[in-house]
Amino acid sequence: MSLTAIDHYWVQYSANSFSPRIGLQNKGNLFGQLVFMPNGSTLPPDGITSGQIQLYYHQEDFANILAILQKEKSVYLLYNGSGPGFENGIQTTEPAGK
Repeated sequence: MSLTAIDHYWVQYSANSFSPRIGLQNKGNLFGQLVFMPNGSTLPPDGITSGQIQLYYHQEDFANILAILQKEKSVYLLYNGSGPGFENGIQTTEPAGK
């Protein structure tokens, strides 16, 4: 299991044929993107493109993921691999009892 802390992010909501996406940075280095495909479409498999992790979601998930990045103190990208059986996503951690 690979966890990478997300310390900065950027949002790109382009016109025309480009999918909305959120870029993820750790220590100033862009290491991944969350790409939002049209609702109901078949999502491509998560993977690594040009050295960056690419996770795919539907556009209906955009607001929820953006809220996690904006509100949570500690957010990580979880990447286990491409293909069936691999769980990938973002996750938060907080001390118990707080």
